[in-house]
Amino acid sequence: MTALDTRQDSTGTSRIGFTRKVRAYVSLTKPRVMELLLVTTVPTMFLAQGGVPNLWLVAATLIGGALSAGSASSFNCYIDRDIDRVMKRTKDRALVTGDVTDREALIFSYVLGVASIVWLGLLVNPLSAALSLFAILFYVFVYTLWLKRRTPQNIVWGGIAGCMPVLIGWAAVADSLSVAPVILFMVIFLWTPPHYWPLSMRYRDDYASVNVPMLAVVRGRAHVGLQVILYAWATVVCSVLLIPIAHMGILYTVVAVASGIWFIYQSHSLYSRAITEVVDVKPMKVFFSSITYLTLLFLAVGIDPLLPRFLGF
Repeated sequence: MTALDTRQDSTGTSRIGFTRKVRAYVSLTKPRVMELLLVTTVPTMFLAQGGVPNLWLVAATLIGGALSAGSASSFNCYIDRDIDRVMKRTKDRALVTGDVTDREALIFSYVLGVASIVWLGLLVNPLSAALSLFAILFYVFVYTLWLKRRTPQNIVWGGIAGCMPVLIGWAAVADSLSVAPVILFMVIFLWTPPHYWPLSMRYRDDYASVNVPMLAVVRGRAHVGLQVILYAWATVVCSVLLIPIAHMGILYTVVAVASGIWFIYQSHSLYSRAITEVVDVKPMKVFFSSITYLTLLFLAVGIDPLLPRFLGF
């Protein structure tokens, strides 16, 4: 640990240094969750433009979206600090270790939230700012405060907040919404349960210890595996609907079908392991597979509109 990480004040009390404090604040924003913002927002903007959008607009949208996502995640850390201090999975979070105080985290959350709305409203457009505000409020009040500790369907409906980047990205370019971004919204909405439920299977004991009714806690692993299959199929079917609606080309069609079949196969494999006497059903294989699937799908969303220009037709 460097001198910047810890030091003592005049009373001899240990204090953390600047570098560690910055890392603690950054961790409140859950940077890995922000990857969804990057994976889905930029390709959606390319699709909305039908080519390469204004790169300054892309940068402004990503910055505003990152501030919005960071605010929602930071509020989540603040609200869930009581259960985070119990679960093993969250034992290193900043509010658990004390690297950030409760008051500091709350102020930080508000600052990021206000900054995101002002930034998007001034540098992008009012529609994207309004969608960002909705995403923050939904994640904080509907998912974190209402659904998470009350129903095993928390991830299903709470996932709506994670779908908002595609609407924000489309609105940033088009200053309006249409059927195509709604289809992309539904793809992420249906993808979220088969993405997160395997993770909840892996950390089932953690959630049970704090009485959070994740599906893996209240139902058996076979039921969870079956639900993962159903949502995976629905995700892939919804992704195919984009082909006629947005006039997608051969690249997107091939990627959507091929990666979709692979995603469905991984989901069926999880269910097969769940209904046998296998001790470790390896749920994280589906978790990581779902990330790969969504990444490939949205790369195709962004690249597909560019092919006619590159190929000369």
